[in-house]
Amino acid sequence: MTVSDTEHPPPDAPPTATRTTAVSEGGGRVRRTRQVRELGVLLAVVLLIVATWLHNPGFLSTQGVRDLFLGATVLSVLAVGQALVLITKNVDLSVGSVMGLAAFATGTLFVTFPGLPLPVVLLAGILLGALCGLANGVLVTFAQVPALVVTLGTLYAYRGLGHWWADGGQVNAHDMPSAFLSLGRVSVLGVPLPAAVAIVVVVGVGLYLSHYRSGRELYAIGSNVEAARLSGIPVGRRVLAAFVANGALAGLAGVLFAARYGTVDSTVGFGMELQVVAAAVVGGVAIAGGVGTVYGAALGAILLTTITAALPIWRIDQFWHQAVVGALILAAIGLDRLLALRSARRLRGGPRGS
Repeated sequence: MTVSDTEHPPPDAPPTATRTTAVSEGGGRVRRTRQVRELGVLLAVVLLIVATWLHNPGFLSTQGVRDLFLGATVLSVLAVGQALVLITKNVDLSVGSVMGLAAFATGTLFVTFPGLPLPVVLLAGILLGALCGLANGVLVTFAQVPALVVTLGTLYAYRGLGHWWADGGQVNAHDMPSAFLSLGRVSVLGVPLPAAVAIVVVVGVGLYLSHYRSGRELYAIGSNVEAARLSGIPVGRRVLAAFVANGALAGLAGVLFAARYGTVDSTVGFGMELQVVAAAVVGGVAIAGGVGTVYGAALGAILLTTITAALPIWRIDQFWHQAVVGALILAAIGLDRLLALRSARRLRGGPRGS
């Protein structure tokens, strides 16, 4: 059998062969379309940066570039965690509250235990986020409550816990050790340390999803949970792990926020959940599950951050930022739906079907 025979079966080929070829070609087209979409987001970022720089050269000054890096750090880390959950056809709306809780816990630990080593505080913030993610995952996987309902409830529960804990107070920069605050200012090979941490997170999770079986199984769960369960995939454990990892990354984002800004209170992360979902969806992670990469989610976060930074330079009211984000979300969901319909149509009609 030649290569051309494999790619395009003869008219008398059995239906199974035709179907298999259609699935293979359809999957290849979807992957290529996703790659083009991620490149499109990257191109949009580049064009926006160049246009804003031409309008105001100070936009790409040393401090301006640093601010762009740091501005995208927290949102990128959160978007990577959200992508893990979205790929399994779930969603976590509590990430902003978890990040705020971890940020305030970080500051409180320094106030209560002034000599506490920095790695211990870092691990404490990540662990707190992981515990919040575990609570979400248990309710979703074992109680069989829809993720949207669970995380909408925990969004307010974690936020309420943060308000109770803070009791109207805040932790200021002078309450934290200078060594911790310097983490938000030092650079690694010219890249701010928090941004370098975000890059490591994106690359690490990306490699996990593409090179490890448990990572690829998350896509199978998001594509068809029943088929995944029948094929022997431990669906409950995989979904639970995705929520725990998402919570841990939200905790890490809280620690990075505290190191970057120095002042934390119970309002940290308020409203971040919608930006996080928007970043992932705009970056090509399908809200219907089973499709997308963390690289795309990070690009979506960079695009939204760049838009936020560019609007004041163009003297555009910040209100339009929300409008632009909403339009991007609708466009991304519409494109996902279009791709899904085209893929289904090709599978029904064969490799050359309409």
